[in-house]
Amino acid sequence: MYRALALILGMVVLISVLAGCSVAGGADLDKVSGLVVDANTRFGFDIFKELNKEDADSSVFMSPFSISTALTMTYNGAASTTLDGMGRALGFDALDRSVVNESYKELLRHLEKVDSKTTLNIANSIWIRDGYPIKQGFLDLNKDTFDVLVRELDFSKSDAPDTINSWIKDKTSGMIEKMIDSIDTDTVMYLINAVYFKGQWKYRFDPKDTFSATFQALNGQTQTVDMMSRKGTLEYTKGDNYQAVRLPYGSNKLSMYLILPDEGININDFIDALDADKWQKIRTSMTEVEDAMLQIPKFRLEYGIKNLNAGLAALGMEEAFGPGADFSDIHPGLFIARVLHKAVIEVNEEGSKAAGVTVVEMRESAAADQVSFIANRPFVFVITDDTTGTILFMGKLSEISS
Repeated sequence: MYRALALILGMVVLISVLAGCSVAGGADLDKVSGLVVDANTRFGFDIFKELNKEDADSSVFMSPFSISTALTMTYNGAASTTLDGMGRALGFDALDRSVVNESYKELLRHLEKVDSKTTLNIANSIWIRDGYPIKQGFLDLNKDTFDVLVRELDFSKSDAPDTINSWIKDKTSGMIEKMIDSIDTDTVMYLINAVYFKGQWKYRFDPKDTFSATFQALNGQTQTVDMMSRKGTLEYTKGDNYQAVRLPYGSNKLSMYLILPDEGININDFIDALDADKWQKIRTSMTEVEDAMLQIPKFRLEYGIKNLNAGLAALGMEEAFGPGADFSDIHPGLFIARVLHKAVIEVNEEGSKAAGVTVVEMRESAAADQVSFIANRPFVFVITDDTTGTILFMGKLSEISS
């Protein structure tokens, strides 16, 4: 249940765009391409499955919106086959880049004011090694689309990581304090997205109804947990091998979906079969059920810092991670060294708090050491028969006669 719950909370900010009027909070939702939203949804399931493969025996939590946003900022600087690979991974390969950017611009405007009763803060930044010549067109495009903060920073200073981590801590209200330990000498840029969410349940749980109960962990162990409980009207659906509920926040514009496989169904097998189409069926088949019993555990889950390179490479953007990458629209010779992600969630009787951060670290391909041979002093010379290795002549030149 934790894994399915984690995915859905991370994706709910994407799904919310499909509801409501055409213009909301200054955003023109008619300019948000359904193909971009669909691509983000499919990417979310794809990367979730990749992470679940790596952590099949433990809990997983992530913000696919944070990951896709940070990668789309980077995508804006990709070219040639690197652009194609990132497009395949993100699901943008059939879309013009202008459509992607216009959709993100309006989507972010919408999410800023999606629900006055919840808090949803999304912040983007680009940190550049002091003096490094990043192309202005790349920066201007990301400023216009993602409202990016652009800062130059002396990466050689010992407090440079602290400066970036301080920004991350501020934008996640302290839920994520640190993403960067040190900065490699070849690192020239960080592209960072931070998402912070805090919402109160539309229908809260009464703490007096919380009780001690057992939870059957994936490893077979039985755990004692604080189980929240309430009875009443519930949005619910049941499928062939699962049941699911929708728990709205605030003004009913954001929500958490919980998907519970039937007993005897392995959660990892269930996730393997969970995709965007099945998710759409779950979401649209909800009906109100009266006098229903709902019990879910209180929990706090911290996931990361996770390196996403392997999962993203498996989705088709492997070229972006090597010296052969083409990010010439940013600066020639750059590649993605690491895509780091961390997410934290707390769920209790009042509601939920969650934060996710994605850091794209870009490095400069190390230039090959230049070979120099300047014969400006005495040297030895040899003339050989290279077929047999026979030395025909050998000499030393110590001076040049006039």
